[in-house]
Amino acid sequence: MNPSVCAVIPARYASTRFPGKMLADLNGKPLIQRVWEQVRSARRISRILIATDDERIRAAVQGFGGEAVMTDPALPSGTDRVAVATRGLSVDWVLNVQGDEPLITGEVLDGFIGALGDCPMATMARRITDPAAITDPNVVKVVMDLSGRALYFSRSPIPHVRDAGDRADYWHHLGIYVYRPEILQKLVQWPPSPLEVAEKLEQLRALQNGVAVQVVPTSVESIGVDRPEDMQRVAAILMEKAGRSQG
Repeated sequence: MNPSVCAVIPARYASTRFPGKMLADLNGKPLIQRVWEQVRSARRISRILIATDDERIRAAVQGFGGEAVMTDPALPSGTDRVAVATRGLSVDWVLNVQGDEPLITGEVLDGFIGALGDCPMATMARRITDPAAITDPNVVKVVMDLSGRALYFSRSPIPHVRDAGDRADYWHHLGIYVYRPEILQKLVQWPPSPLEVAEKLEQLRALQNGVAVQVVPTSVESIGVDRPEDMQRVAAILMEKAGRSQG
């Protein structure tokens, strides 16, 4: 029997670099609707919740037929919002999909869910091909053990190649997670861990508390919407894809 999966899209109204971006127009639809439609196309997801802190977002979600859950604006992270929205739900997995990832596809999410093993938490990573990304602190790197479990996440280049002529594979961590519900609830109850505070990477809290995190490889190249100019790039990509599908 296929596992039951509830996807949650955290959708906060306030954003330092792009206030109100969840409701920003993306080729005729709000950004949050674009993300919801992509998640809705996944066959392995049985329910989708949009966890928000703002009545304007809730109204928009209800307008396009989505299911919104109101959460406290004071919650410190999207993960906390996901945990609150799914507390008490009887599901096998909780999938956390960022509300600013409109290029994620149902096919990619289905592949991710289908690859899950026995770890209580999993995420995705893509092989880095651009050398500049290796040293970019905004590109989070992950190193794995031989079974594909995360050893560490860092903003620094990991692994460090000591000798000239040697080479290593570098992986870009993508911020999509799936959790067993009980692990998700524990995760938000634990205090921030020392490595999490140092790197400003929430997933390090799981590792420092001994949670095994599976890393599923993917070739998907998604663009997160952090600034208004990112919307222009994404809009152009969506228009190109629409043109190809009609051609």
